[in-house]
Amino acid sequence: MNLKAKGTNAERELIHLFWSKGWAAVRVAGSGSSNYPNPDILAGNKLRRFAVECKVTGEDKKYLSEGDLLQLKNFCDTFGAEPLFAVKLNRGGKWLFLMPEDLEKTEKGYVISSETASRRGVSFEELIEFTL
Repeated sequence: MNLKAKGTNAERELIHLFWSKGWAAVRVAGSGSSNYPNPDILAGNKLRRFAVECKVTGEDKKYLSEGDLLQLKNFCDTFGAEPLFAVKLNRGGKWLFLMPEDLEKTEKGYVISSETASRRGVSFEELIEFTL
């Protein structure tokens, strides 16, 4: 399976999780290839809206560019959503959600390590629990 298909499958998995808990959620077509900033997923309920960038890797770390973060923040500032990074690391790990300020700064951008994700991230269940 190629990387694009893996990313698409991961996004669909999250869409199903949100809907299973009574949230509305959609994938944003062309995310990452548009002239405009947009997230991978928009999810919301009557109380909150999230713009989610999904990152999946079999590795212990996922690197992000400065542009990845700025695009998400710009979209959220305009749309009125809360920015989140959903990460699944180490093949078969569980989804963890981090806010932009939880990311570690590197020389060229940002990194999400499994250590940081487990320390600062919240599980899907915790995310939903805090937003009901």
